[in-house]
Amino acid sequence: MGATTEESVALLQGVPVFDGLTDPDLVRIGRLAVPHAFPPGHVVFREGDSSDTCYLVARGHARAIREHPDGRVITLAQFGPGDIFGELAMFDDERRSATVEALDDLHVVAIAGADFRRLLQEHAAMTVKLVVSLGRRLREANERLTRQSFQTVQSRVATVLAGLVEDAQREGAGRHDVLVTVTQADVAKLAGSSRESASRFLAVLERAGVVTQGRGRLTVHDPDALGGYVY
Repeated sequence: MGATTEESVALLQGVPVFDGLTDPDLVRIGRLAVPHAFPPGHVVFREGDSSDTCYLVARGHARAIREHPDGRVITLAQFGPGDIFGELAMFDDERRSATVEALDDLHVVAIAGADFRRLLQEHAAMTVKLVVSLGRRLREANERLTRQSFQTVQSRVATVLAGLVEDAQREGAGRHDVLVTVTQADVAKLAGSSRESASRFLAVLERAGVVTQGRGRLTVHDPDALGGYVY
């Protein structure tokens, strides 16, 4: 087994959808996987593109967005190590429903949708786990839309930051002084607000000592304090 397959199998072992598969099964999937690397800001695929490949994140982060004709952008989801995106290609060859772009140096492995569909036919348990994963993502999207409808900008921004902190902590960050690679524009898109409104609230958090802003990154010194702004 070559190095590329070994790396792919190591990644697959950390993806919940593949829990319970045997090592030979993972090797079979790993042999189908093709590694790719994308620089920050690179578009992996665009809304409307052919949907023929799904991606597993090895390192880095990406986000799914949709653009309104008037120029507004809505962030639907963010992905980190172990996450899958473009997974609807496992079910059919419809056009992409969103654009996915790299937030930082993004390393993924790609698997052709046709190959994955054959695997799903052979492994019912994998299919069930994939459906559960898709359901969880749908709930998260619904919760985000609810927040954007009923919460204030301050509350939405604080909720977004808390979620980014949780993601960073799952990847090994500590309880305090958590570094999050994100721009003010990214926070605004995730919160469904204007950049100006998000920027004003981030300045409030900075004056309170909750965060420190840098170029393309934020350090959240006291994640617990964010809860005081969520209502």
